[in-house]
Amino acid sequence: MSPSRAVCDCIDPLAGVRATGDPEHDVFLTGTVFMDLVFTGLAGAPKIGTENWARGMGSSPGGIANMATALARLGLRTTLAATFGTDLYGDYCWESLADVERVDLTHSQRLPGWHSPLTVSMAYDGERTMVTHEHPAPPLEHTVPRARAGVASLEPDREDAWLRQAHDQGARIFADVGWDESGRWDTATLTGLRYAHAFLPNATEALHYTRTDTPQDAVAKLADLVPIAVVTKGSEGAVAVDSLSGEHADVPSLSVEALDPTGAGDVFMAGFVTGTLAGWPLADRLAFANLTAALSVQHFGGSLSAPGWVEVAAWWGELAERAAKAGDAATTELVRRYGFLADVVPARLHEVARRRATPTLGFRAA
Repeated sequence: MSPSRAVCDCIDPLAGVRATGDPEHDVFLTGTVFMDLVFTGLAGAPKIGTENWARGMGSSPGGIANMATALARLGLRTTLAATFGTDLYGDYCWESLADVERVDLTHSQRLPGWHSPLTVSMAYDGERTMVTHEHPAPPLEHTVPRARAGVASLEPDREDAWLRQAHDQGARIFADVGWDESGRWDTATLTGLRYAHAFLPNATEALHYTRTDTPQDAVAKLADLVPIAVVTKGSEGAVAVDSLSGEHADVPSLSVEALDPTGAGDVFMAGFVTGTLAGWPLADRLAFANLTAALSVQHFGGSLSAPGWVEVAAWWGELAERAAKAGDAATTELVRRYGFLADVVPARLHEVARRRATPTLGFRAA
């Protein structure tokens, strides 16, 4: 596998909408890149005074790298502004993103004497526990390039300056949110929401912010605040309202055996961004996001578990084959629900090696 190009999925999902004068980049991101060490196959949660043995282990770039990789693997021209250390972890993360995933790092920097942030993640019973060590880097000064979209994680009472600039330049902002440690759960504190084209909280977050009892009620209230509101429901799928098109959709998730949920939310976001920028119907966008997330959790490691078109094509081909042989109602319904992939994925997609999280780092050619 050539380090300069690990994948060649040969699909540009935005080919049908590209035009002269469009921005050079499809998506702009900024944030912190972590070095992730992931342990899987644990019998249970770590207990004080005991030694736990993991059946699996992987290392990969994490943090904002999860989103950058997920977007790039789906064929979106992705640019990232982040700080990287000059240690071995920083080298590994930079090379993984720039040389293998083809994420543009023009707006990123290398910072001598600053060690890369590190996260150890332990996955068990479909959940995860994490330990992180980080010395915050000095503020990264960079220009905000023109892009079709930007992805942001909103925090109460904080508004990143780049959001307004990207929005004013015409970028569509896709935003999610984390747990509100203050317990206020007030959308008025999410000042960056005013720039959001789409808002994608999970069900727990959405119910807290809207003071409602169901994801369906929550998404209806959020639709009054943003053009596109999406509430993810984990194993139950996602529900959304697109006020721009007048569409409403509630799409179930795919049933898979989850190995590691790390980065699944980022992969869902990447799938939804892809479908939205490509102009797909809302139900197809949700279905595609559910699919990419489901493919992701079957591998360990955040960024390197993200699927590309090779995995999507393989899944679609296997589904069609099962439908032709068995034809049971559940399979037939999946073929109907994902029939839009027939117009997106070529009949034969060249199989290439997909980089996965490895149990160590620093391997060099013999």
